Amino acid sequence: MSSARRRTRRTSGHVHAEPYVGRRPRPGPTATLAGMTDTIVVTEGLTRRYGPRLAVDGVSLTVRRGEVYGFLGPNGAGKTTTLRMLLGLVRPTGGAARVLGLPPGSPDALRRVGSLVEGPGFYPYLSGRENLRVLARYAGLGDAAVDEALDRVELTSRAGDRYRAYSLGMKQRLGVAAALLGRPELLILDEPTNGLDPAGMADMRELVRSLASGGQTVLLSSHLLGEVEQICDRVGVIVAGRLSAEGTVAELRGGASLVVRATPLPAAVPVAQRLAGGAAISTVDGELRLAVEPSRAPELVRALVAADIEVHEVRPEQRSLEEIFFALSGGVA
Repeated sequence: MSSARRRTRRTSGHVHAEPYVGRRPRPGPTATLAGMTDTIVVTEGLTRRYGPRLAVDGVSLTVRRGEVYGFLGPNGAGKTTTLRMLLGLVRPTGGAARVLGLPPGSPDALRRVGSLVEGPGFYPYLSGRENLRVLARYAGLGDAAVDEALDRVELTSRAGDRYRAYSLGMKQRLGVAAALLGRPELLILDEPTNGLDPAGMADMRELVRSLASGGQTVLLSSHLLGEVEQICDRVGVIVAGRLSAEGTVAELRGGASLVVRATPLPAAVPVAQRLAGGAAISTVDGELRLAVEPSRAPELVRALVAADIEVHEVRPEQRSLEEIFFALSGGVA
């Protein structure tokens, strides 16, 4: 934590580090939002302005119960500001939001939410277990909840060490453990794999998926495309404060296609056209691309071989999340 005066807010397993401003930010607008019982988070036109700068510009998103929602965007895109508004740490300057059907930051909502935003803030002279015990007491929880949270993040063996001796990755794990106290319905995690080595990142992905499998909902932000692609059910892509796209990874990728290397290529084109019907066909870098389902590959190979065309390779192709992200962000990483 920097030397500037800061306030650490702890409620029901939450750990938030925020600049000291002298009073608690008030909840944002309370406009009526459309929502269903399976919707955990809903925002409509959520906006946050800092002077002339729009940090978040009209974001409308939904997070459904039991899913892992990935909030993907480059650094500075507005991810953390959006999460802070959902927790009532920052007041929106426009739009509206509901968390668990309640205003963001309301006590009833916070009791059902666990979060880790902008890194954990703990007492450096206390052990990891002692820090969690402090939070557990505030939330009316016993030591069993602390032990369970430590076990979930595989930090039990180092729980007796002082927090100041922890590595960055261990501090991140303890922050996630604090968010897990009391088994909240919704977890909001800001870059949860920060500071973790590859093995730790894999463990964190497994943990997040297990939480969703157990009925908890996870909203996590990340700038790591592979992380989001591997664990998220749906993704919202935010660029320069605006939500550029939202959907499942498959929906964002679009339909798959087949790539064929065959000779002679000109002779393969009419054969592929008959198979594909009205589907798009193109030749790129000496390869034939057909906008058909990969399951039709055997049929295509048989047709080409029957026409005395040599088939060297047939493979499915689908845009990666990285390609989609760079297309939406204009190449901003």
